[in-house]
Amino acid sequence: MELLILVVIVLVSLALIPIGLPGLWLIIVSAVGYALLLPGSIGWVTIAGATILAVVAEVLEFTFAGKYTRKYGGSSRATWGAIFGGIVGAIVGVPVPIIGSIIGAFVGTFAGALIAELTQGSSSRNATRAATGALVGRAVAAAMKLAFGIAISVWVIWAAWR
Repeated sequence: MELLILVVIVLVSLALIPIGLPGLWLIIVSAVGYALLLPGSIGWVTIAGATILAVVAEVLEFTFAGKYTRKYGGSSRATWGAIFGGIVGAIVGVPVPIIGSIIGAFVGTFAGALIAELTQGSSSRNATRAATGALVGRAVAAAMKLAFGIAISVWVIWAAWR
């Protein structure tokens, strides 16, 4: 029964990742709780490894928008605009239930890169291209973070099941 509850919590946490909520961290917290409530179930090596993967996923999420901005011809200023715009957009979108933060993050990423590039003196065509790169990077980052979440979930559930 305990394993079933863990599986449900992990699956709900996975569903939270694409909408911009801290699903990875809920999986880690649920693994820690499971390990504390059922000693000898999930080892601390598994929890430490899953935590390291979650940190890597978070870092990659914030850097992908910047990398794709540069790949599409944006400046370092547009890279930072994309990163800060995504953070601000996610915060501004929070009041809209379920999808507000993810839509806000995508819009903020695009707008941040676009504004940063335009204020640097780039043409609207180049600025739009850089902002599109930032948007693509944000989408790739969301998919990558979900993939990390799936890997962490499988590891934690497998460790609990053994």
